[in-house]
Amino acid sequence: MSDKFGKRCLKILLPLAFWLGVWQFVADTVGFPLLLPTPLSVGRELMELSVTGAFWRSIFSSLGRVFFGLVLGYALGSVLALLTWRLPLADLLLSPAIRVIRATPVVSFILLVYLWVTRKNIPGCIATLMVLPIVWSSLRTGLESVDKKLLEMAKAYRFGRLKTIRLIWLPSLRPFLDSGLSTGLGLAWKSGIAAEVICPPRYAIGTELSKAKTALQSPKLYAWTVVIIVLSLALEAALQKILSFQKSGAPSS
Repeated sequence: MSDKFGKRCLKILLPLAFWLGVWQFVADTVGFPLLLPTPLSVGRELMELSVTGAFWRSIFSSLGRVFFGLVLGYALGSVLALLTWRLPLADLLLSPAIRVIRATPVVSFILLVYLWVTRKNIPGCIATLMVLPIVWSSLRTGLESVDKKLLEMAKAYRFGRLKTIRLIWLPSLRPFLDSGLSTGLGLAWKSGIAAEVICPPRYAIGTELSKAKTALQSPKLYAWTVVIIVLSLALEAALQKILSFQKSGAPSS
C-alpha cells in the first residue's frame, strides 16, 4: 500500500518539479517579470489572494455559473436528442440548428448573447450553448447504437417499460451519457471563464483575469491562471471518481 502511494506521489511530484524548474529557468533567462514572472512570485501572489474573501467569492460565483450552464445544457441536449431520434420532423427542423450551434465559435456567441442577456448571466448561457450540442451528439449516437436484438428479447419476455429502460436502455446509454458529461464539463468550464473575461460580472475568476491584464499585474494574472487549471483538474478528477463509483455500484441485473 505504501509503495503504491509512493509511486503515485512520484508520478505527480516529478513532472511538477520538472516543469516548475523549466518555468524558473525560462523566467531567469528572459529576465523580464512583466512578461514571465517566477514561480515564487506567482506562488506568493496566490497565497495573498487566498486569504481574501473576494478570492473565494469569485471562485464560487464562477463555479455556480458553470454548473448551472452544465446542468441546463445537459438537460436540453438530452431532451433534444430524444426528440430528434424519435420524431423525424423534429430531426428535420432541430438537428441543423444544433449543428450550427456546435460550429459557431464561442467568442461569436459571447458577443451575440451580450446583446440579449445581462452580464452576470452570460457565462451560464454560454456554458449551456457549448454543452448542449456535445450531449445531443453523444446521446443521439447512443440511442442509434442500442442493440435491437436486446430490445426484441425484452419484448419476447414481456418486460415492462420501466424494466426495459432499467436493464437495457440505461446500461446501453450510460457510456454515451458519461462521455457527454465529461466532455461537457471541460467545455463548460473553459467557455464560462472565457465569457467572464470578455463580459466580466462583478465577482468572477474571468473578471479578476481581466483586471490583472489591464493593470499589467503579471503575477496575479498567472496566479489566477493556476487557479483555473487546478480547479479544472480537480473537477475532472471528482467527476471521474463519481462515475467510477456509480459503475462499481451499479446492479449487475
